[in-house]
Amino acid sequence: MFCPKHPEQQATARFLVQFGRKTRKRFSHYEQAERFLDGLRYEVDQGTFDYRDYLSTKPLSFSNLSKQYLIKKKTKVRKGTFSHIKNYISVADSFFGNTNVKNIQFAQLEDFTDSLKVGNKTKSCYLSYIHDFFTWLYNRKEIQCIPDFPKIYFELGYRKTVDKETQREIIEEVYRISSHVNPKIGLAIKFLSTYISIRPNELRNLKEKDIDHIQGFLFIPHPKEKRPKLVPLIDDDIQLMKTFPPGLPDLYFFRHDSKVKGCPAGSRFGVNIFYKWWKKACDNLGIVDVDLYGGTRHSSAVGLREFATPEEIRRATMHSTNKAFERYYMTSKEELQGVYQATRNCDTGVIRKGGVEKKITG
Repeated sequence: MFCPKHPEQQATARFLVQFGRKTRKRFSHYEQAERFLDGLRYEVDQGTFDYRDYLSTKPLSFSNLSKQYLIKKKTKVRKGTFSHIKNYISVADSFFGNTNVKNIQFAQLEDFTDSLKVGNKTKSCYLSYIHDFFTWLYNRKEIQCIPDFPKIYFELGYRKTVDKETQREIIEEVYRISSHVNPKIGLAIKFLSTYISIRPNELRNLKEKDIDHIQGFLFIPHPKEKRPKLVPLIDDDIQLMKTFPPGLPDLYFFRHDSKVKGCPAGSRFGVNIFYKWWKKACDNLGIVDVDLYGGTRHSSAVGLREFATPEEIRRATMHSTNKAFERYYMTSKEELQGVYQATRNCDTGVIRKGGVEKKITG
């Protein structure tokens, strides 16, 4: 490389470092090549050497591994869910690019989170899917540990609800304005108000084979909770379901007939059909700012406060976490009024309990 007696005379061409059979890298200067080789030896001593870190194809880059992750994920989740995952991972790929996944730690994840021009709830969704990606890497032994993730704090909003009498009026109006199009539209909204464990899209995806007319059950195979659930029908609805002509097992129960232009007979109801007719009924009745979810599932859960315990209501909604359930179950107006009345009575020096007044002294 150089002459020990004449150090000014040394090699000036390109230098090649070959370490083992798979690590090769060229340098323009001897000092750079020497430092690189020393670094490789140090990694071997520390037990952290991985030849893939130095391949020109960058197999451990976020971009390459995230593409593999999406290919695997596509076969394991529903089409709609995969669309969300692909969107979040693609945005992260634009940020991290060819960065080695081993070098992505808390600081890099925090920088990515700060770069997002979205609300905290959406930021939390991004981090949730990226965390799943890193968990997949860890299970495949691509990384030795999952990095720490930034904490994102947000509050879920509460939907506006209606009382049961108003809810019944809306359902009746839906029946009145939609029965000539398809009587199953009103039936669906009635079900959403009764069976508060079922979400609109789960109901829309219900097939004929998922209905047990004998025992009176609806089988939801792919709910949000990621475990199948059986929803028992009340007797009146079992008889009501039997009035509809049966279809082939793989036909969707909530399907169009020949009356709707542009929708082939037998095709599944569209994503927004229940919401559309719910809003039409609300507009006719002069009810504002009550969406389908709030007016059916949320309103029914709140209304159950008078008839069931919190644990019974939670079982009915089939929530798997307390945090999700808290959005449905709120302290009743009467309970709070009682506490506030007691506060007022304390201010006046009189407590009423069981119809008996007791004056506070001392």
